[in-house]
Amino acid sequence: MSTALDLVILSTGWLHVLLAPYTKVEESFNLHATHDVLMYGISPAAVKNSYDHNVFPGAVPRTFVGSVLLAWSSLPAIQTAGWLGLILNKFQIQIIVRLVLATLNGVGLVLIRRAVSRRFGRPTSLYFTLLTCSQFHLPFWMGRTLPNTFALFPVNVATALLLNQAPNSHYPSKRKLHTAISLLTLATVVFRAELLLLLAPLVLQSLVQGRTSLRNLFIVGLFSGTVSVALTTFVDSYFWNAPSALWPEFSGIYFNVYQGKSSDWGVCISLISLSYKDSTFSDIPVHTYFTAYLPKLLLTSLPLSGIAFVSEARIRSLLFPSITFITLISALGHKEWRFIIYVVPIFNVAGASGLRWMFSRRKSTIFGRLLFLVGASCLLFNIFATTLLTTASQSNYPGARQWNYFTVSHSVSHTNVHVHISNLAAQTGASLFSQINAPPYAHVPPAAGLRWTYNKTESLTPEQLTSNRRITHLISESPQVDGWNVVESAKMFDGWKVDRGAIMQAINGVNRWDRILPALRDGLGLVKSERLWILERSGK
Repeated sequence: MSTALDLVILSTGWLHVLLAPYTKVEESFNLHATHDVLMYGISPAAVKNSYDHNVFPGAVPRTFVGSVLLAWSSLPAIQTAGWLGLILNKFQIQIIVRLVLATLNGVGLVLIRRAVSRRFGRPTSLYFTLLTCSQFHLPFWMGRTLPNTFALFPVNVATALLLNQAPNSHYPSKRKLHTAISLLTLATVVFRAELLLLLAPLVLQSLVQGRTSLRNLFIVGLFSGTVSVALTTFVDSYFWNAPSALWPEFSGIYFNVYQGKSSDWGVCISLISLSYKDSTFSDIPVHTYFTAYLPKLLLTSLPLSGIAFVSEARIRSLLFPSITFITLISALGHKEWRFIIYVVPIFNVAGASGLRWMFSRRKSTIFGRLLFLVGASCLLFNIFATTLLTTASQSNYPGARQWNYFTVSHSVSHTNVHVHISNLAAQTGASLFSQINAPPYAHVPPAAGLRWTYNKTESLTPEQLTSNRRITHLISESPQVDGWNVVESAKMFDGWKVDRGAIMQAINGVNRWDRILPALRDGLGLVKSERLWILERSGK
């Protein structure tokens, strides 16, 4: 049973990678850094002359630590797949890299599940698995190369250490506590500075409850902090060719907090349509994490964790650092759901405890049967919502879909292609791994007879694109460019269309189960609109 639950967690992450193998702009730095490590190696000449960050550095430097570790961790799988003849192009390496990352974060969730089994019992670990796998955001994003996703693994291991204790034990051992604090310090220093707001209440709680001493915390913090700073400055000073020691997360704090420029760089995801919109973040209310992002991340785990918070003291103690973290981070103007994704497993533990309480009531009473029905409905609602969100997200990568069509349709008849990639195309799936008809070809067979040029130069006007005779094709955000013909278009998700008549037909036909799903499918449909076009020069 235990191994089966572990496989369910891992396979859920893998499934989301395979259903939506493409990536978006917020994943691009780490994805392209991983690409460059795999394709060019880490020699000084390669880092200085071939790496993508030299051309597209971003607003502030970001760490290479996660990308280097991910590339090296993926090498055995890539080499094995290559030896078996399973890799035909670079894009398949992107899928392998994402599967490896999903596996690492899945292992972190597996460790939490096993700790929950020891601390709260096997039923609670089962419900933790069901809640986690029936949600959308954590399984969908744990295989995506966000800085937050790299930080998620050490945070989850730290969470598992804090949970891994006997049922009657009040606190974890000092060794586990200090190791957890060290891991959180590493994640804070190297990957995401906002985790300091999670680390601080945990340290305060540990001191108040007498789990450790101030002297021990100072020693642990000094050692882990020094090692973490040394690691990131050594690695990132090298990859960024910095003239002096470079600490990317400190640079990010200076840029975002001291200079207050976080709103100048970033995107906000619409809660309804999942489409990307520009935002200054200045109009986001202070309560947004509690009233919008947390319900979005947790789905029914949120009310279930509320039940556990009221009914069990162990859950109240467990949730204190996470609730304090969300309260503190709410004071920052720049708010995104991914900044609090680290607390999802903890709330799922609480939700699983609440679900166990509901399912353990006597079924011989109306109250017990009602609680069982509500608990089962929570899981079904999660599955329904996740199905909708996954379906919508699969339609949110027009750049990748145009790219695939263009590559397949032109690889046979066009040996020399110079294609310009618009910003939207680059932001919605056209990654370096998808440039399969151009070098480098490390770990993959070369594209015989093809020498394509992929051009991502920004801010070019239509006149400049047309006047550059080397450019043969455009992936454009407009179908109307003088001197160019439309070859194909790609649509992007805009929202949902609800047919109330079909929905009511499904509700009225509850006695005919074979009619419900088709009626619901007809009543709820995707709305998509054309966003990108492949253009070819007139007369070709």
